Amino acid sequence: MVRQLTASSAINDIIAERQRQQSVEGWTPEHDDHHTSGEIAGAAACYAMHVNARGWVFPSNPGVYQSEVEPGEWPWSPSWWKPTTPRRDLVKAGALIAAEIERIDRQSVQVKGGAA
Repeated sequence: MVRQLTASSAINDIIAERQRQQSVEGWTPEHDDHHTSGEIAGAAACYAMHVNARGWVFPSNPGVYQSEVEPGEWPWSPSWWKPTTPRRDLVKAGALIAAEIERIDRQSVQVKGGAA
């Protein structure tokens, strides 16, 4: 018997964050298409690595976790580095990964001459 998969709250939160990035921040697919050097994936990795390396700080001192400077690999202006909570940062990372996959998919279609 094949078990039907349903979206977990984590997946739903990633989808909601991706939608927020587009509607609130203005990071539309057209905007994302200009980031062709791995910046979006790099930003996702920075958030995930921050959780990995510094997530232990949050329970006892959230202010320290949230105010740490951006990593050297952060691809954008320091003003866009906004760590919040380990879970929220992983949601941001997931949404950024989705954005990068979508960008790659759009690029692939363009390279193939519009064929799906």
